[in-house]
Formats: sequence, structure tokens, C-alpha cells
Amino acid sequence: MSTKDFIEKDYYKVLGVPKDATEAEIKKAYRKLAREFHPDANKGNAKAEERFKEISEANDVLGDPKKRKEYDEARALFGNGGFRPGPGGAGGSFNFDLGDLFGGAGGAQGGGFGGGLGDVFGGLFNRGGTGTSRTQPRRGQDIDTEVTLSFTEAIEGATVPLRMSSQAPCKACSGTGDKNGTPRVCPTCVGTGQVARGSGGGFSLTDPCPDCKGRGLMAEHPCLECKGSGRAKSSRTMQVRIPAGVTDGQRIRLRGKGAPGERGGPAGDLYVVVHVGEHPVFGRKGDNLTVTVPVTFTEAALGGEVRVPTLGGPAVTLKLPPGTPNGRTMRARGKGAVRKDGTRGDLLVTVEVSVPKDVSGKARDALEAYREATAGEDPRAELFEAAKGA
Repeated sequence: MSTKDFIEKDYYKVLGVPKDATEAEIKKAYRKLAREFHPDANKGNAKAEERFKEISEANDVLGDPKKRKEYDEARALFGNGGFRPGPGGAGGSFNFDLGDLFGGAGGAQGGGFGGGLGDVFGGLFNRGGTGTSRTQPRRGQDIDTEVTLSFTEAIEGATVPLRMSSQAPCKACSGTGDKNGTPRVCPTCVGTGQVARGSGGGFSLTDPCPDCKGRGLMAEHPCLECKGSGRAKSSRTMQVRIPAGVTDGQRIRLRGKGAPGERGGPAGDLYVVVHVGEHPVFGRKGDNLTVTVPVTFTEAALGGEVRVPTLGGPAVTLKLPPGTPNGRTMRARGKGAVRKDGTRGDLLVTVEVSVPKDVSGKARDALEAYREATAGEDPRAELFEAAKGA
């Protein structure tokens, strides 16, 4: 957000509260609007997402007594988005750096604020009133990687080694960028890591310093390994625990397992895309596992007990009722994949009637006798009747 945007935005209007609203009224208004425009309640609605960002931004300022005071003072000083006339009169012009105006207590107009406005602007633009941005911690980069698991590992969870490459403090120069370990303050930005640029309308915005790349330091004798940047490519192998129940293509976020931060900043996050191999026996539908079990004709017709394998555990026995049709699915509860809450899904068992390719001897005689006994039955009669009536 630019300084101009910060001054011109009416956060009271965004939250729909008066300027003398209490903290409780501001909190109540924010919660109501946040529930209404939260992205989870407005999936795919870009306007609602933008509105939610505005609401959060307004609450961040008005919900903090110190920031709210400084915001009110800034609005009072500049009016509703425009600077008040200065020494040049109504038709005069301004061209000054807001960092100079609010940087310290000695400024002609900034003395009464004791640097408070500089603090709030510093939080918005990543610069402090005293120009110490180079000392601020910097979060490490996020890392993306992939891992391939077997079907069983995905269901039960697994600890796998991951080799990753990322930017980290250069070991040769201890992250200083100077081979002697004694970098000097950048003369261009005087150690702030930022330089001002005019944007028109009397404003001065800041960009990362092009000479020191925002570090605030320059190497008198650049390190040969990192070329003076203080950062070098580093490879490491990490043992990562993949939780049970992951699915093929799932992206897992592991907080703090990414690239190391700078100047004491936190590490980034590690994102792992999981690929799952197939199993020769079992399949998967959500939290349930699937298996197809062949049964004989007599088991399907007369009923019986059928042993069914499970993934990584002892077999279970299912009872087939007499007259079980081909393709019927039964359920073995608690023998499926692990859910997020630690419980398990079910094993879905589909019956497949097995027809022998070659029948001889007593088995053939028995089937011939069965055919004679059921000669008057026609299982396709209803099919033809339905076809006629359609």
C-alpha cells in the first residue's frame, strides 16, 4: 500500500462505523463483515475476496489503539486525501519525502508526533522511521518438492528422505557476502536497503536499493562463492513424515521446513506433492478401500462364509446370504484408509461369481442335473416383458 492510499482510505467507512466508535463497536462490525465476505463462504467470488481484504486492512489499523491514533492524526494533518496548503499558499506546490516529515521529532511539522506516524508508515512500507530496514529479519523462501509413495505407505503414513536445494546463508562468508566477513554500509541507501523515487503529486515512494539488492550492506571484497550476495545454493536431506491417508496428487504443507530465513527470520514452508503407486489387489474411493473377491456359483447361490484379505492386517470373514448376485458390494467396517480424525474408512468388498472354464466328471453331472431341475425357469422372461411394454 502506498502512503497516499493509506491517507486517502476511509477505514471507518469500510467498517461502517462512526469516527468515535468504541473498540467493542469496531470489533463487532469487523466480525460481522468478516463472516459475510470470508473467502470460504464466497468461493470463486473475486469481489467478496477483495472486500474481505479491505475489511481486514481496516480492522488492522482501527483495531489497534496506537495505529488508530496515528491514522487519525495523519488524516487530520492531510485532510481527506489532500495536503493542506503550505508556505506557498493555496496555489503553492509541495515536493518532499514523507519519511523526512515523520522520521524524527525534530521535523518542523513532525515534532509533535514523536515519530509515531513514522512508525505506522514504517510498518506499511517495511521501513522504520530511523531507516533500519536492513536489520529486520527476512523469512526464508518456500520450497516445492515431490515424493512417490507406495499404496500401503500412503494409507498408513511413512517417513521418507527428501533431498532439497534452496538458498541459505553462504557458509564461506557466514552470510556477510564479504570474503573477510566485514561488509560495509551501502553508500547508495546508507544502510536502509531502500531508495526513494518520485511518483508525482509531491509523494516520494521507496524501492529496494539496486546496488545492494535491499540488503543495506555491500562487500568490499566479494565472496567468491556467493558473489557478494551472502546467499548460496545449499542442498540438504531431510527426514519428512508423510501423514497417513494421503491421496494421489495431494499437496502437503510442512511449516518451517523450507529455506532458512535471513538475519534471524523464520524459515519458509515446504510443500510436498504426493504421488501414490497402484496396488495389485486393493483400490481406493475416498476414505474407503475396495477389493473384488471371486466366489463360486454354489457359494453365491446357497450362501456361505468367505475370507477376505485386508491391507496390512489379518483377513476378515464375510457371510454371503443365499442368492447373492454377481457384483454385489458388502462392507467390512473400519478396514479402510485413515481419516484426518484418526478413524478409518471401510473396506468395500465386491462379489464376482467365478465361472470355471472346464467342467468335467461329477461336477458336470451335477450341473446337468441342476439344469434339468430348473428347465422351466427363464431368468430373461421379465427382461422381454419389460422390452415389450417400453
